[in-house]
Parts: sequence; structure tokens; C-alpha cells
Amino acid sequence: MARWNTKEKQRKRRHLRLRKRVTGTGERPRLAVYRSLTQIYAQIVDDTTGRTLAAVSSLTKDLGTKLKSAKGKTERSKIVGMAIAERAKAAGITKVTFDRAGYLYHGRVKALADGAREGGLSF
Repeated sequence: MARWNTKEKQRKRRHLRLRKRVTGTGERPRLAVYRSLTQIYAQIVDDTTGRTLAAVSSLTKDLGTKLKSAKGKTERSKIVGMAIAERAKAAGITKVTFDRAGYLYHGRVKALADGAREGGLSF
């Protein structure tokens, strides 16, 4: 018998509930976060045009040396947050709305948000 309320299904339900309110516009795009078991991904999306304006993950090649020196997944998330802020500023973006994608604002998701704030983004 299959379980209907798995953690992933619950997270997706929370994400859909959040996405009713959180949208990205041209002047204030959405900073979307995806957290897998070992990696973390962040992208800045303009929902009005459906375009991704900037994207960084813990698999990005030019972050290799910084990520190898990080001690754990939380530190890597903070580095990814700083990198997405750097790329956003290069694209002329300073204000974003944070889309935590149904994840709790804790641990790696919070570290990414803190890194993005340190890098110069405001939520």
C-alpha cells in the first residue's frame, strides 16, 4: 500500500500554497530555492515573462574552490547565496521576493537567504 502523504508531497502542497502569493515581477523577481539531499540550487525568475535571470547551484564549476573549502552543506548553501547575489547585481537586480519552495526557513534554506543578504540582495 502506497503512502499518500509523503514528505515530498506535503512540501509540494505547501509550495503550491505559497506560490499563490509569491510571484516574481520584472522589478522584483522571485528567488527560488531547491534543496536536494546533497546539493542546493537557487535561481532568480521573472514570472511575468517566464525567464530565469540568474542561476547558481552547488554544482557550479566556478565556485569549485570555495565549495571544496566549506565544511558542510550549510556553509556551501551560504556560498551559493552569496554567488546568486553577485550574479543578480551583475544583472541589475537588488530586490527579490524569497520563495522557499515549501521548505522550512531553517538550516540550508536560511543559510542561502543569509548569504544572499550578505551579498547585497534585499527581500
